[in-house]
Amino acid sequence: MQQEQTQPKRILRRLAVVLLVGYLAAVVLFYFLAGEQLHLRESRGNIGLLPAESGTVELTAGCTVEQRFTAKIQRLEQVSVQWGTYYRQNDGTVLLELWNLQNGQLLLSQTFDAAAILEGGLTTLTAEKPIEGLYLLPLALRITSPDSQLGSAASPLMNLQPQAEEKEGSRQLFINGEPVAGTLCFSATGTDYIWTGLHYWEFTAAGFALLLFLLMGIWHHLKKGRRSYIVNAIIAVQRYRFLIRQLVARDFKTKYKRSVLGMFWSFLNPLLTMCVQYFVFSTIFKNDISHYIVYLLIGVVVFNFFSEACGMALGSIVGNTSLITKVYVPKYIYPLTRVMSSVVNFGISLLPLILASLITGVHFQKSVLLSFYFFSCVIVFSMGLGLFLSAAMVFFRDVQFLWGVLSMIWMYATPIFYPETILPDNFKIILQVNPLYHFLKNARVCILDGISPEPIVYIQCMWIALVTLVIGAVVFQKSQDKFVLYL
Repeated sequence: MQQEQTQPKRILRRLAVVLLVGYLAAVVLFYFLAGEQLHLRESRGNIGLLPAESGTVELTAGCTVEQRFTAKIQRLEQVSVQWGTYYRQNDGTVLLELWNLQNGQLLLSQTFDAAAILEGGLTTLTAEKPIEGLYLLPLALRITSPDSQLGSAASPLMNLQPQAEEKEGSRQLFINGEPVAGTLCFSATGTDYIWTGLHYWEFTAAGFALLLFLLMGIWHHLKKGRRSYIVNAIIAVQRYRFLIRQLVARDFKTKYKRSVLGMFWSFLNPLLTMCVQYFVFSTIFKNDISHYIVYLLIGVVVFNFFSEACGMALGSIVGNTSLITKVYVPKYIYPLTRVMSSVVNFGISLLPLILASLITGVHFQKSVLLSFYFFSCVIVFSMGLGLFLSAAMVFFRDVQFLWGVLSMIWMYATPIFYPETILPDNFKIILQVNPLYHFLKNARVCILDGISPEPIVYIQCMWIALVTLVIGAVVFQKSQDKFVLYL
């Protein structure tokens, strides 16, 4: 009896050490893997290049084109201007200057050879170091030419449509000192600070304190003789670990029973699926996605795992009726082992992804390790949904048919083989409420772009996965005592 009372406390002590040490290791590792993206992001106030509709003026000596604007950019890095050349090679030079109108300070200045400017081409002012302190200050982009002559001078391009000031910020275009209707075809880009990144260590300290508080709460419950579902679940997994291994091995072997290639299908299946979809969507339906093969393969591997894990978990209780009615085993072990067997397939399926990345020239950066965070979120999310579906399947056998339709809709609602940019704006809400979209998008950012998403994204994905797991676990736990009545 005393041993039964001390075992949960012993388990909790081990769990506390693993969680606390693992948490500290994870936050330090993430700090180095996230790099600059932990503190900075592409500015949401970047000014995009407007479509050219007309030329401003042939920029001869003595002419001035000045675009006044305010930028919602915390660290300004580049300003570009688009040019028209009248489809000829021009002579002379053009001078681009960026001024701070509040104090009259010249911020950037550079001279460009007019002969090197192409029709529709850009000239770009680039700061050696990002310029800070310009947020919402009045700025002026001034363009002159000290030596160009009429008939051989380029012309800065402009857009004739008025811009909404509340959205774009205050803008006004002047030509030779006179205001004109329209906006210069220019862009301004930079980066903004990420508030969560600037206070990273404060947030991690608060997270450590919260984790410690939760563990102390569980310990307090155990001292009073109360049950802890977390500790009891760990004890059950340890007690039935032999059965778990056997069930996982059974599911894995059953899937490839009497198959000539056996487990090699876990490697081959995503490649074959990727080949078919690559032919269709890169040949028949054109796209401009860089490294499209890897882009597609990431989507195929992740969605195949999700579909397989949930589909197998769905029938895990009904399919093990003979065991459930004769031998006592915690019932959540059945959907757990189904998802775990799918995780094995998922791990094997990552091998062709790595191979395709190397062949197609994707350069792995240190951020690729962060993609496993989002893969883990997919696993946790699938476990939570699998628990819910397995419980629902006991009471409503139609769930298996509904899931077949739902999974197909889910596949097309997730940008697996198409870019999200092709969706109209009124359909973007579909992506925002799609958990797989967030997991998939950020895994691709880590692998293909070689950078880390914003820190808040990791919290969002973790909450999506954990909330789904908690909901699935609660529904399963509340209904499991009635399973035997419907099997």
